[in-house]
Amino acid sequence: MGCMCSNLAAKFAFFPPSPPTYKIHKRENDGKFTVVASASTTTSFPLPHADDNSLDVLLIDNKRGSKIVAFYLRNPYARLTLLYSHGNAADLGQLYDLFVQLKVALRVNLIGYDYSGYGASTGKPSEENTYADIEAVYECLETEYGVSQEDMILYGQSVGSGPTLHLAAKLPRLRGVVLHSAILSGLRVVCHVKFTFCFDIYKNINKIRKVKCPVLVIHGTEDDIVNWLHGNGLWQMARDPYEPLWIKGGGHCNLELYPEYIRHLCSRNAPAGSRNAPAGSRNAPAGSRNAPAGRRNAPAGCRNAPAGRRNAPAGRRNAPAGGRNAPAGRRNAPAGSRNAPAGRRNAPAGCRNAPAGSRNAPAGSRNAPAGSRNAPAGSRNAPAGS
Repeated sequence: MGCMCSNLAAKFAFFPPSPPTYKIHKRENDGKFTVVASASTTTSFPLPHADDNSLDVLLIDNKRGSKIVAFYLRNPYARLTLLYSHGNAADLGQLYDLFVQLKVALRVNLIGYDYSGYGASTGKPSEENTYADIEAVYECLETEYGVSQEDMILYGQSVGSGPTLHLAAKLPRLRGVVLHSAILSGLRVVCHVKFTFCFDIYKNINKIRKVKCPVLVIHGTEDDIVNWLHGNGLWQMARDPYEPLWIKGGGHCNLELYPEYIRHLCSRNAPAGSRNAPAGSRNAPAGSRNAPAGRRNAPAGCRNAPAGRRNAPAGRRNAPAGGRNAPAGRRNAPAGSRNAPAGRRNAPAGCRNAPAGSRNAPAGSRNAPAGSRNAPAGSRNAPAGS
């Protein structure tokens, strides 16, 4: 029963363009692959030029026997690589123009691939095949291009959030994950259920909690295919979420057309060598509002205290580690300041109030000793000249 339901769900999940928008051709002189438009398609999409040296067209074998087509777009200024998993009704021919825009705007290398049964990739589309597809592409990046997970961002759109989170849950040191119009699970797209069934597909609701790297969620508020609640749910369950992007009025397939889309992606793109996002994100570099990875609050000079301290170091509002209140000049100062040191209510002689142990002046007097603000013992007011 579960297998039948899973196959039925798969039929609803996968809609590869038919016919594909492109074909690949192997050149005789150097054996490299080039992209040509499919003769049977009626829609024209911008495709890469045959002599474009910034593009590698790859044919990758996965462990389930499919040959996966991938486009690797090279940016000479890039330090990071973005692995893009597309939605269920597109192929690489339709996405090439977007890939070029992302490569330039984000200053990244970018690799996109077609799932088994999509575009010029062989095989049939299925949940398990998409998992094998993204694993094969990741291994290619490691072995052929020397890309480590620390310098990789996984990007999943719609159904692509399934393979994206599948891989992200296995890689603890990724730079980040972007979930674009993502789903909680396949079954939850078509009906509201509170429980996860064994025959459901792409159980992202379970995998998001296993992702250790920062997660950025992007979703349109008027998405009529995958409700905004899917994106919001994933964002709330992420262990290390960035500030999400809820595009007002955005649908399921048009978020790239909104100016805030690329602007938000650029602002979340962390600087080289930093695990987390720029200042203003949830986990910012040292000197920003929030703390670096592993600390609740920021280092000295920031708003909050270094790791292990509840409040700020000397010179801030509150006291150093172990001290309840702040040093001289702050709200509750040590001897000689306006108020008493830790454990004393008021300050010693010469200060505004009486010495430790007494609320006001020395025994027998109402107020402070001679020379202080108030009169000597037995006198209500100050001596002449004071």
